[in-house]
Amino acid sequence: MRKGKKHQHNTGSQATGNGNVKRQGEPESRKKQKLVEIHQALNSDPVDIETLRTAAISEGGLLTNDIRRKVWPKLLSVNVYDLPAKPSKDAREGHKDYNQVLLDVRRSMRRFPKGMRTDQREVLQEQLTDIILDVLRRNPQLHYYQGYHDIVVTFLLVVGERMAIAMVETLSNHHLRDFMDPTMDSTKHILNYLMPILEEVDPELHCFMLRAEVGTIFALSWLITWYGHVLSEFRHVLRLYDFFLASHPLMAIYFAAVIVLHREEEVKTCECDMASVHHLLSQIPQNLPYEDLIVRAQRLFLRYPPALLAKRAALQSRKSIAISSFKDFQLATLQQRPDAVLRRQLHRGPPPPARPPGKPATAASQLVKVAVWGISATLGAAALAVAQTATEWAPDFLFQMF
Repeated sequence: MRKGKKHQHNTGSQATGNGNVKRQGEPESRKKQKLVEIHQALNSDPVDIETLRTAAISEGGLLTNDIRRKVWPKLLSVNVYDLPAKPSKDAREGHKDYNQVLLDVRRSMRRFPKGMRTDQREVLQEQLTDIILDVLRRNPQLHYYQGYHDIVVTFLLVVGERMAIAMVETLSNHHLRDFMDPTMDSTKHILNYLMPILEEVDPELHCFMLRAEVGTIFALSWLITWYGHVLSEFRHVLRLYDFFLASHPLMAIYFAAVIVLHREEEVKTCECDMASVHHLLSQIPQNLPYEDLIVRAQRLFLRYPPALLAKRAALQSRKSIAISSFKDFQLATLQQRPDAVLRRQLHRGPPPPARPPGKPATAASQLVKVAVWGISATLGAAALAVAQTATEWAPDFLFQMF
């Protein structure tokens, strides 16, 4: 088995603290080509979702947080010009989950960038609490679980408060839906897919783990936090979120399988008992070859799709809401308009009365059209998008700094 460090050297990636990826071994032309493809996909009408998914999954993912702020909403079919209002502090009063959420948020200090000032972090922690409680208040069918805040904070740090509310609400009703049932039964059902995947790929490893009676609980925190709780470097979390947002809801469990398979020699050489194997697997390495594992997880998903494994995973008869609703969710994402169109619709308001047939346009209206075209050409979509990003997506504390 090749060492993790060797993999890491081969992938040749560097990242800044904000999650922007620089790939030493990747030709600059390939990065530029990806940027062009993403730009074209975002401005297609309807938006070219398949190209955006391919970009998010392929090597390097979405490259920068600026791109994530544009692409992530499209992957979840979120209209950036129709965001929820900022939550009122009144929403906290009397909420049944308030105390638990508050405890979890206070314990989340390590999820914020190193070196962040205390007052900045406290502003974000207040927003994190408000986002979680607002989503739960608006969706009474959803039930809070410990670890949910690890997912929400990732979106808050990348897209800001209002956008995070919209994205987390959609994600909670689709990809995360099984984790948000009143009981853990649906979550256990998703975990049950892990062992059949291992059995298909490495029967010897599967047999060893059965003899050790280790079960799948070691992967619980990986699954329900999308690895946000167990990975120390934010850039790795962001790379996986690119991958998972563009994939089937069960992809996180396929990724768990490839981590175990990557460590199969370590597993097979440890003591064959529950305590030893659980201890080994629950300590996730931080130097994993993420790009290689993403490729392998995707291949396993295509070769052993959930439908093939469903009978072995269903220790009890159970229907996954996330799996059953995913096809309709994917179809809905294909009908999105580009942001340039949404922006025009927002500012245009109700359409003007139709002109009677045969009546020519007035000179004044022609001049208005020419002026609008001139302004649009001068400013460009990029400048408007930057302005929108600054006002809608930036966390409040950034404004306090100026």
